[in-house]
Amino acid sequence: MKSIAELAKIREEALKKVDIRHDREGTRIVVGMATCGISAGARPVLMQLVEEVKTRNLQEVIVSQTGCIGVCRLEPIIEVYRPGEEKVTYVEMTPEKAKRIVAEHIVNGKVIDEYTIGAAK
Repeated sequence: MKSIAELAKIREEALKKVDIRHDREGTRIVVGMATCGISAGARPVLMQLVEEVKTRNLQEVIVSQTGCIGVCRLEPIIEVYRPGEEKVTYVEMTPEKAKRIVAEHIVNGKVIDEYTIGAAK
């Protein structure tokens, strides 16, 4: 590294590779990654979501993390935000459920009611 310009170029290239959190239009999938979520298995769920979005080349989908969503007994929790639609909260997630959510909800627009917080007992 020899100059500020070179450092700025490296930074820009790194930001393009990460591209997890940006303020842009499209679908956002937010994973609760506080201690409660992580201990319940949120990390493999997050990784599955990122992998599915990448595999399917879903350019307008952003996967990001947040802290505690507030219902620790139902962790891991993910929330899906789509423009013009109500937020959907999915609970007791697994990597397999996450894969299905990408396929059915994100790609095909069909909410999987049995995984939502409204269906939780």
